[in-house]
Amino acid sequence: MFADGAPGAELLFVGEAPGADEDASGVPFVGRAGQLLNKIIAAMGMKREEVYICNVLKCRPPDNRTPLPGEAAECWPYLREQIAIIRPRLICALGSPAARTLLGTEEPIGRLRGAVHDFHGTPLVATYHPAYLLRNPPEKAKVWEDMKMVLRLLGRPVPAPGDRKGG
Repeated sequence: MFADGAPGAELLFVGEAPGADEDASGVPFVGRAGQLLNKIIAAMGMKREEVYICNVLKCRPPDNRTPLPGEAAECWPYLREQIAIIRPRLICALGSPAARTLLGTEEPIGRLRGAVHDFHGTPLVATYHPAYLLRNPPEKAKVWEDMKMVLRLLGRPVPAPGDRKGG
């Protein structure tokens, strides 16, 4: 599975790997986590078609386990080339595996989120993966704070709480 979205998108979301639904459809983030990501994107006042969505791994790991470092390393040249082609203004890493791969760190996502990092001159915001939010709904508030930071960095308006369409 390669990606979904607009070439030249200003916002790039990077997840860890395809799940079963994504593996079957060939499109990233189409299962329950993808539906939640769509709601988050809508709450930001954007459309899925405006952003670019991809994963570190291009195929589903056995038993849907977390990608191994060697697997991420094998897929790294593809991801690096995708980022170079898209040239986003901002990257949003969804979950620890994506953030750790992009930032070259072992820091947990809880320490990485809430700040702006640098990916070779491109701002990067790390946040919790939508699948994590499905298991831990109270953490959605932290992700919304991260998405407000993303919007501010992109120079886009931050919707008022009553204006949000998703999340």
